[in-house]
Amino acid sequence: MASESFHKTTFDQIDYSENRMAGEAYEKCHFSNCNFSNSDLYRIEFMDCQFTNCNFSMTNIVDAAFKSVTFQHCKIMGIDFSKCDDFLFAASFTGCTLDYSIFQAKNLKKTKFDHCSLKDVDFSNADLTFAIFDSCDLLHATFYNSILEKADFRTAINYNLDPANNKIKKAKFSLSGLPGLLSKFNIEVDY
Repeated sequence: MASESFHKTTFDQIDYSENRMAGEAYEKCHFSNCNFSNSDLYRIEFMDCQFTNCNFSMTNIVDAAFKSVTFQHCKIMGIDFSKCDDFLFAASFTGCTLDYSIFQAKNLKKTKFDHCSLKDVDFSNADLTFAIFDSCDLLHATFYNSILEKADFRTAINYNLDPANNKIKKAKFSLSGLPGLLSKFNIEVDY
């Protein structure tokens, strides 16, 4: 049976938590107000797709491919991005809730997180070179052995990372973020 693919198609208010997606490849498609919670996206490929106001809570994305995908105002909680296809992985996130998600060892070079909640997200061993955390809440996010070179944390809040356990050459931080870099020393910073 030949695999079905979709090109430049709009999907609106579809509940995929109860129905398996019809296709195996989606290119330049727009998904709006769709529910993917607890659904299975195993080996489905999304290329140049946009997701707006979608719910991805606890979605299985094992071997799913996200190539130049944008997520806007989506709920993406508890997703393990380390299990999706690495080949050409590229995504941007605007106004999304990504709490409890996992990006372990993921190549996130130049990824933009814009006004996102990233609480308890695991970025261990991830490459975040040139990543931007614009007005993001990183409360309890884990950065360990992460490459943060030239990453921009200037408007991010609540981050706590150890410069000795991460590569931070030429990363950008604001003065108000200084306590998040010095917390292991248990000192108070007055500014």
